[in-house]
Order: sequence, then structure tokens, then C-alpha cells
Amino acid sequence: MNYLLTGEESKRLKFRNILDTDFEQWLPFHQDPASSSHWIGESVTATEACQKWFDKVFYRYSHNLGGMNALLEKSSGKLIGQCGLLIQTVDGVQELEIGYSLLPAYRNKGFATEAAQKCKEYAFEHKLSPSLISIIHIENKASQNVAIKNGMIRDRSTIYNQNPVYIYRVFSK
Repeated sequence: MNYLLTGEESKRLKFRNILDTDFEQWLPFHQDPASSSHWIGESVTATEACQKWFDKVFYRYSHNLGGMNALLEKSSGKLIGQCGLLIQTVDGVQELEIGYSLLPAYRNKGFATEAAQKCKEYAFEHKLSPSLISIIHIENKASQNVAIKNGMIRDRSTIYNQNPVYIYRVFSK
């Protein structure tokens, strides 16, 4: 199945595959302490964290596990974030997740909600899954608000990759 939104658009955003050349533009995400403040993990430099992120993206692409799409602001053409549909295993169950991350300068402007809603519409239109989740750290209120604006409800709490998270879920209509 094709989980990538390559070529899709929303009101203010264009979706495309992430490219190696996006690395330097994405590095500020990992340089911002707020980007990783909610996730427990090994301590690495921003450059190492960005490289691991890109390695995961390209692994997902090559193994048909979905993945993050680059989000380009239509008005400027700039890379402002990443959002996509990702196959995840949570508590032993394979699920389809809407994941989203924005560069610091583009947060709190509705871009994450707009991108997440487009992912939801795409997944349900293409019948990729009867429900979608977002895995969100229990202290990440901003991401929880995006999930709620995307029509999701808190389904449960669990531990995911050693982190306490809420699983937000939305069902196809």
C-alpha cells in the first residue's frame, strides 16, 4: 500500500518525500530543546539525532512502512515540518499513526492540524485503515490539542519506547 502523501496538497501546504538535501533545513528541529523535551532516549548531539531521524525516514520508505512527508509552505516554498502516516506497533498491535513535527518557527500557526487532517482524509479515502492513532507523550499538550482538533479522542495510556504516552484515535466514518 502507498502510505505516503507525495504530491498531495492542503490549503497552505504541499506534501513531498523527504530528500537528503533537507537535512540542514531540518537540523533546527533537533537543535530546539522543546522538540525532544518529552521523549526519553539516549543523549546525542542535534546532528546525530537528525541523522537518526533521516535514517528512520528512508528505512520506512524502502520497506513500505509509511513515513513522514516534507511539508512545504505554499506561499514561500520553505520546508516547515514533517507529517505522515506511519505503521507502528503499539502494545503488540500494528496500527497506522498520524505523526507530525514542525520546525520551531512554524509552531502554533495551525500547520500541524492542517497537515494531520490531510493525512486523516487521505488514509480514510484510500481505506488504509479503519482507525488511525497518534502516539503522544502525556506531557505534550500542544500535540494533544492537534489530535483533538483532528477529531481524535484519548483511547488509552501506555508505555511506548520507554515513554508514558496517550494513544489518541479516530475511526473512519
